[in-house]
Amino acid sequence: MAVRAVRGAVQLDEDQAAHMDERVGELLTAVLERNGLTQDDLISIWFTATPDLHSDFPAAAARKLGIVDVPLICAQELDIEGAMPRVVRILAHIESDWPRSEIAHVYLGAAAALRKDIAQ
Repeated sequence: MAVRAVRGAVQLDEDQAAHMDERVGELLTAVLERNGLTQDDLISIWFTATPDLHSDFPAAAARKLGIVDVPLICAQELDIEGAMPRVVRILAHIESDWPRSEIAHVYLGAAAALRKDIAQ
């Protein structure tokens, strides 16, 4: 089993805790499904949020999905002029036999514009 990394992002419509739970939950579910993963395959998840998101920690959404025994950490994304607002990004470390080229990186909705080269 190899350690791989999966990237992903989602843009929120508004800075509300319930909406963050919904959209981050959608992102994490898509990452697991598209890569044929279970929670047992997760090693850790790093979340970043743009500076305009204040309502909750993105990791709280993971805990509400039942991801409770995986190390999670949140950080603030760089505040770059002209950057897409209200974005939560993830970098998930996983155990997988899949080659790096087969990993499905998940960029939902408008966030697909962030990485057109790897968005699935």
